[in-house]
Amino acid sequence: MIGMGINRAATIQDRDGIRGVYLRAFPEGESEIVSKLAVDLLFEETTPKTISLVAEAEGTVAGHAAFSPVIMEPHANHQGYILAPLAVDPDYQKKGIGSHLVDDGIQQLSAMGVNIVFVYGDPKYYSRFGFGAEAAHRYTAPYKLQYPFGWQAAELNECRMEKLCALITCVTPLCDPKLW
Repeated sequence: MIGMGINRAATIQDRDGIRGVYLRAFPEGESEIVSKLAVDLLFEETTPKTISLVAEAEGTVAGHAAFSPVIMEPHANHQGYILAPLAVDPDYQKKGIGSHLVDDGIQQLSAMGVNIVFVYGDPKYYSRFGFGAEAAHRYTAPYKLQYPFGWQAAELNECRMEKLCALITCVTPLCDPKLW
């Protein structure tokens, strides 16, 4: 697809490009906090690792997605991640960049043996990747949700976690109630 670019692991050197994508893609009042989250996740050292991906197009960062590990209390033996944030520069939207970033991240997580991936976003958009409210209903988000219908999950590796109920704890950059 023309303009789609390539996806690769983000590096610290991408921070200005990543910040710019979020500043342009999100509305004023939301763009600062989300761009700060994206950049902070670049510096976050976690075990298992946080995955930060960029899409390049025409020599610039055109999109970004981050996947960070979550703790599911009291089920620490199950591996979970959250997709947050995700953005594509408005000049490159509607070219499949966001979809490719999400697909690449989910493929990496699946290969790592991750059981479940959460997202807090538009159900119409994220349902195409297998996210749904049904898979997330037993998991309590770390903060009160402004839009509860946006809390979704996708089970990976034929996960059978339907009997589990858990409270989700995120990495430090996501521990801001304004993000929820």
